[in-house]
Amino acid sequence: MSTLLRRGVVVGAIAGLAYAAWRFAAARGAGSDGPGYEAQPFPMPPRPVAARPGTAPSPTAAPVAPAPAAIAPDAEGGCPLTHPIKGKLSTGIYHRPGAFAYERTRADRCYRDESAAQSDGLRAAKR
Repeated sequence: MSTLLRRGVVVGAIAGLAYAAWRFAAARGAGSDGPGYEAQPFPMPPRPVAARPGTAPSPTAAPVAPAPAAIAPDAEGGCPLTHPIKGKLSTGIYHRPGAFAYERTRADRCYRDESAAQSDGLRAAKR
């Protein structure tokens, strides 16, 4: 084995041992909660908590009706923020916000999401 290759193997072995020692120390310092991850770029939603047996939901909490899948656009053919997908029934195409022809499209119907437009028989615009 050449001297250069032996040095590479030795340096790799030392680096591997250092990394393993670092991971071991990080795991021990984290406690029983887990490996001690760094902060997430997007916070995770809180875990759902099961209701205690025998407790009733709050009487002030009224059930919220889900938004309809499709609504009519405004007079200029624009869609509200709650239903951003623009559907053209004459072409059978729906346009997503930020797509090529979204701004100039006058909607026949506004959809809550892409699945609502697809269930109405429309397909996505190619551009």
